Amino acid sequence: MREVKLSTKNQIVIARDIREALGIKAGDRLLVVPRGNTVILLRKPKKYSNAIAGMARDLYGSTYLGEERESWQ
Repeated sequence: MREVKLSTKNQIVIARDIREALGIKAGDRLLVVPRGNTVILLRKPKKYSNAIAGMARDLYGSTYLGEERESWQ
């Protein structure tokens, strides 16, 4: 765990070893997600469609999907 300090310009610096380990470089876009008293930084996906592809794959199960597909015919 690292400690960072908010600058007078409201900026933070991510330590070099962490940036290198995550492959983050100057100019990369990050998403800031507030969660209570926590802040999560996520790399912004280049294409959101690729980032969410398959997320609901197992959500309904094969029985439900089979019934839905049969109703289309």
